[in-house]
Amino acid sequence: MSGSGSVGDGGVAIEARGLTKHFGDVVAVEGLDLSVEQGAVYGFLGPNGSGKTTTMRMLTTLTRPSAGEARIMGVDVSDRERLIEHVGYLPEEPPLFDELTGREQLRHVAALHDIPQDVATERIRAYLDRFDLVDAADRAIDGYSTGMRKKVGLVQAILHDPSVLFLDEPTSGLDPRAARTVKDIIAESAGGDTTIFLSTHILSVVDELADTVGVLHDGRLVAEGAPAALKERAEAGAGGSLEDVFLEVTADHAEEHAAAERAGGVGE
Repeated sequence: MSGSGSVGDGGVAIEARGLTKHFGDVVAVEGLDLSVEQGAVYGFLGPNGSGKTTTMRMLTTLTRPSAGEARIMGVDVSDRERLIEHVGYLPEEPPLFDELTGREQLRHVAALHDIPQDVATERIRAYLDRFDLVDAADRAIDGYSTGMRKKVGLVQAILHDPSVLFLDEPTSGLDPRAARTVKDIIAESAGGDTTIFLSTHILSVVDELADTVGVLHDGRLVAEGAPAALKERAEAGAGGSLEDVFLEVTADHAEEHAAAERAGGVGE
């Protein structure tokens, strides 16, 4: 896979400044700043409810920010028509038409992206083979397992060779062989010009693949850096793991947040 890599300026694929999303009184994401270089793998970590999926939905035009701004390959996220060709997105639950077969689903996605029919046919054939979906390709998706649905979702996210690929829990529900294929595709893609924005609870995947890791907690970025640098900063020292980093920084932020709330309550 090779991203187009021709739209952005200065080698920055993902840029956000003060990105914020409120749902009524609930703050999902607050003042998020990001800068991810083209061709990098950015590991996006955080506990459930921290705002990871909301962030990815804002960056892929599916949710409008309440404040702040973001650009993907130099294109503002408000410009869905221009942005869509540069972005691939695999949500945790892929959007699939259950009445279609796997092959029909992928042909539909190829047509939406105006991929020439002969090119689409060859890409679909190659990906079906790579993900061991050939035997199921002409069966209706409503009979697919969770893992098979995830595979089809990933193929449709990468079918048009996007410049930036957003992956939300891409290995969940997959058997070890398919999970290895996903990791191989991430590594191959980032080895070219494709930028990967990877959200997962499987920290070993991030530790193995990510150039930079960002940790989100309560909608705020509480730590960011190369995996090795973050592990050096953790209390466990050089022998620490990415799990140690994650647990430490989220616990510290939770304590700070609780202390601030207590201080605010005293002052009322």
